[in-house]
Amino acid sequence: MARDPLDPKGLIREAFVIDGIGAPECRSIFLDWALSLPAGAEPKASIRAMLAQYGDQPADHPMTLTLREGLADIAPATRRGGRAGRLRGG
Repeated sequence: MARDPLDPKGLIREAFVIDGIGAPECRSIFLDWALSLPAGAEPKASIRAMLAQYGDQPADHPMTLTLREGLADIAPATRRGGRAGRLRGG
C-alpha cells in the first residue's frame, strides 16, 4: 500500500481500525499527527482532507470527532490574574 502524504506514519488510518479506541487516545494520536505535518502544510486543510478521506467512517467515531474539533477556532487566551489584574479589578 502506498504511503499517504498527509498521513505518512499511518496514524489516522490506524486510529480508525483500533477496536475500542477512546477520545483520549484519539487526541494523543491527533497531536502526534499534527506535529508530523510537513513544514508549510496548512493544518485545517490537512484536517479537512483527512475527514474527506475517512468520510465513510462512523460520524460518532472518536477520531472523526477529534478531527472535527481540530477544525474549531479556539478562543483567544484571556488574562487569568497577576498584579495588573488585581490593581485594575479592585
